[in-house]
Amino acid sequence: MNWDNLRVFLAVARQGSAMEAAATLGLDQSTITRRLKQLEQDIGTQLFDRSPQGHQLTAMGQRLLESVQRIEDTLALVDADIGGDSHVLHGHVRLGATEGFGSFFLAPHLADFCARHPAISVDLLAVPRFVNLSKREADLAISIERPRQGAYVACKLTDYRLALYATPEYLARHAPIQQLADLQQHRLIGYVDELAFSTELRYLAKLAPNAPVPLRSTSIVAQMQAARRGHGLAVLPCFMASSCADLQAVLPGQASILRSFWLYAPKEQRDIARVNALWKFLRETVAQQQGLLMEE
Repeated sequence: MNWDNLRVFLAVARQGSAMEAAATLGLDQSTITRRLKQLEQDIGTQLFDRSPQGHQLTAMGQRLLESVQRIEDTLALVDADIGGDSHVLHGHVRLGATEGFGSFFLAPHLADFCARHPAISVDLLAVPRFVNLSKREADLAISIERPRQGAYVACKLTDYRLALYATPEYLARHAPIQQLADLQQHRLIGYVDELAFSTELRYLAKLAPNAPVPLRSTSIVAQMQAARRGHGLAVLPCFMASSCADLQAVLPGQASILRSFWLYAPKEQRDIARVNALWKFLRETVAQQQGLLMEE
């Protein structure tokens, strides 16, 4: 059985379409389609149900996926064992993280990791959703919820604080805010509730359940930018807002929210040396940056 065809199969199974798999592997879509057909001919069965919405695994396709993922994991461990003969860690690691934490906290610090381990390359997926490790979107991930299912090694990475922010200009133009009830007279910026990837993101329901929210976004970066333009008040992680001189905290003693980040990885990935190196680096870094993460 051709391993290149199996790699194509894995990519299509994880991405859900030949087009997305082609982009991931750097191949054209016709090559993806041809290799899938060849694999199905070799095995003698259909692996995907194809539709305009994409590729859905058949029962046999799901069985093959589980088998091929075990092979992939074994090869990764073999590579790690071989690399273990050298004192220089090497290889490729993909880290998934929430959009704000990935963009504003991790990205600057990962430069230090790359300098410490120049033979390791890192992909950072900073996205406003959960990163799917079961589909191998990443080797390890940071999220605002502990994974409830799956064979993962997980630990609480850190707590972090969020607060309510606005520009001084916005606050000067509108009614004074002396208590949470005053927020009903103001414009708030928040998440699109039905599209929020976690209930942990529904801050406004707690702080100001009756306040108008004329602007919503699935992106915390977009919310911050809207607040910086004076559109209204936004609940933002302090590690993001502290970098913006044009934002100031509002009701810091009352409008303060505590959340947590969780670090996790599949058990078989956790033992790979380069993944373990990044895992340890992340824990060390957040321990050193508690002042920023817990700032009010």
